[in-house]
Amino acid sequence: MSTRRSIADLSADLADRAESFCRQYFPEGCKQGNYWQVGDTSGSKGQSLAIRLHAQGGRKAGFWTDYATGQYGDLIDLLQERLGSVTLKETLREARSFLGEAPCPALPRETQRAERPDAAPSKRIAQARKLFAAGKPVFGTLAATYLQGRGITQLGPALRYHPRVFLWQGEDDSDLPQKAPALLAKITDNRGQITGCARVYLDPSTGGLAAIESPKRILGQLHGHAIRFWSGTSRNDLIVGEGLENTLSVGTALPEFDLASCLTATHLGLFIPPPRIKRIWIARDNDEVGRSASKRLRNQLESQGITCGELVSHLGDFNDDLRAFGKDVLRRSLLEAMKEQGLEIEDG
Repeated sequence: MSTRRSIADLSADLADRAESFCRQYFPEGCKQGNYWQVGDTSGSKGQSLAIRLHAQGGRKAGFWTDYATGQYGDLIDLLQERLGSVTLKETLREARSFLGEAPCPALPRETQRAERPDAAPSKRIAQARKLFAAGKPVFGTLAATYLQGRGITQLGPALRYHPRVFLWQGEDDSDLPQKAPALLAKITDNRGQITGCARVYLDPSTGGLAAIESPKRILGQLHGHAIRFWSGTSRNDLIVGEGLENTLSVGTALPEFDLASCLTATHLGLFIPPPRIKRIWIARDNDEVGRSASKRLRNQLESQGITCGELVSHLGDFNDDLRAFGKDVLRRSLLEAMKEQGLEIEDG
């Protein structure tokens, strides 16, 4: 049997178990009719990505579309995105493991190179760079109104605003995309190269989040990368957080620290630290998902000889803390947590 036929068979077998596949690899999602809906290919919460569970109206089971990014494919494609696999071989091995089969034989190098889906990610990264370049500084814009409404004063060049960003409403939206105002945040790798752009769609009448499904969406590549905010001073430590607003809330209370926002708990656990960093403070949400992501990142960092500390919000997340208690109380709480773990900072 040819390699191509073997892949087709694996894809069909995965499609026959689409719901079990989704529950294993995308547990943050939920079943909506004949679809499993989740935030994105990383498995974050949300509804932008829809996976068809059963064949319907001539459409095959197992096919999916991410309506935030335009990505689509079968469950082999989706598994590759979920794993962040370097080679097709790794993805097929995982697929066979899920199906209870023996690991597949190694593919020839030529086949690996031919099957590696480099073109689509490169296109999305280029689109993300173009979108962020088209934005303007957030000061005096609807984006600033949104952040200030959440008590956030920590801004920076990683943020921009665009008044008319393309927006698809959801999986049943067959019309041309609308345009809506959005806060933009650039996702970068450790070299400072833009790999993606986060979009936070806003309601122009209220200054809050747009009343749509999944108002927070990602274009490009996030795996291992982050949105970064630098304090302007040379530091050997870094605060790494989950959501954008939560990380900026910590930065509002501790402006002297460098920050990195991984946007989701899943990507928090996948963060790749910069080479100069000696210590990382993991700022996580006060829930089981955040705890698991923090544990995963801590294990990775400690294996690299990086010291870790953990900062946990008192309420659901740090933006809840900031709005409920204020900047000064949050600062004292964070400094006290750091002190208890072996770091003292002069509190100005």
